[in-house]
Amino acid sequence: MKAGPAGAAAVAYLWTPEAIRERAGAVLARGLDGQLRHFAIDLSRLLPAADLVAAVTRERHPGRAVPLHSRWRHFDAGGHDRIADLERELDHLSVDERARAKLDLAVTSVLLDAGAGPDWRYVEAETGKEFRRSEGLAVASVRLFAAGFFSADRAAPRRADAQALVAVADDRLAAALQVSEDNPLPGLPGRAALLRNLGRALQQAPDLFGKREPRPGHLLDALRERAGADGIEATDVLHAVLTGLGPIWPGRLTLAGVNLGDVWPHPAAGGTGPGGGLVPLHKLSQWLTYSLVEPLREAGLAVTGLDRLTGLAEYRNGGLFVDTGVLVPRHEAVVREPHRPGDEVVVEWRALTVALLDRLAPLVRERLGAGDLSLASILEGGTWAAGRRLADERRRGAAPIRVETDGTVM
Repeated sequence: MKAGPAGAAAVAYLWTPEAIRERAGAVLARGLDGQLRHFAIDLSRLLPAADLVAAVTRERHPGRAVPLHSRWRHFDAGGHDRIADLERELDHLSVDERARAKLDLAVTSVLLDAGAGPDWRYVEAETGKEFRRSEGLAVASVRLFAAGFFSADRAAPRRADAQALVAVADDRLAAALQVSEDNPLPGLPGRAALLRNLGRALQQAPDLFGKREPRPGHLLDALRERAGADGIEATDVLHAVLTGLGPIWPGRLTLAGVNLGDVWPHPAAGGTGPGGGLVPLHKLSQWLTYSLVEPLREAGLAVTGLDRLTGLAEYRNGGLFVDTGVLVPRHEAVVREPHRPGDEVVVEWRALTVALLDRLAPLVRERLGAGDLSLASILEGGTWAAGRRLADERRRGAAPIRVETDGTVM
């Protein structure tokens, strides 16, 4: 696609939460006019959806603060505090080095988690318990991390470095994740390739990930250098994630020679110039940004402006709107046939999800009497959990719309 100053400006814009909201909002506006191909929208169903989300939030977090929606919520699956175990193992390190290790874990774990499908399971040797879906991938990733799977230094196993990541083989990752014919994990080759691409991206961005022994954890140092007196804006963290990790995404659109990542064409997107007609969503990058907040704060770096980020365009939040009747499929193929991540129906579904989360959030705050509750906490409380509950009740956990994941999107 077109290069030059206009192309570079378009890339910079498409990598902002403002662009996500504007383009997702354009798709919603077209839908409210009844002009989308795949979904009709019934805003009257937002009220019962908000009731459900508020009820689930109260049930899951009675009388206490709702944490951020981040990878850290999954590491205690089954009631076992694996992060406490990790902290004991890291106790001999400095505060900053402990934070770097946690950043290493967050990045590798998030990138491994783009939907596990209904059939995969992980049996944790340490507890004997079986886990599935996001929790299964979280438990597996923290165990791989503790065992040194992502580290090339046997003397420092609990970290992730470029040398180890570029060497990740499909069969070795499959064995570590207990994948077999009877235990399939969708997109396994894509996940392994993503880890290898991560290793190369770390090597290509020494300003973010360090010149010697590049690691995701060196983001702490790069972001600290860029921070102001009050800390660093969440949008600046997201920008570092998008620029530093942009090269890892396979088969994506490029603009001005830059891999755009989670950005897709849609006829209702609007916009003009080189970036016109494109909807940025950046689901994994934003979830990763949310997941970096706690380690950064533990190292003394405040992260501000979290509500400038958007809700996440993934199948639990999107499933919530389909299952509560806010989004109504216009034709049977929407729910009957499998789709690819770049198909118009999937882009439409994900864009509408982002825009509707912004409309749902104030209704949930009103019902909870919590006007200052962040969008990230509403997702955690919240929309993701309510979406999963409905999926469990109706389809044994499967999403209402089938997306053939490549292991890198949803």
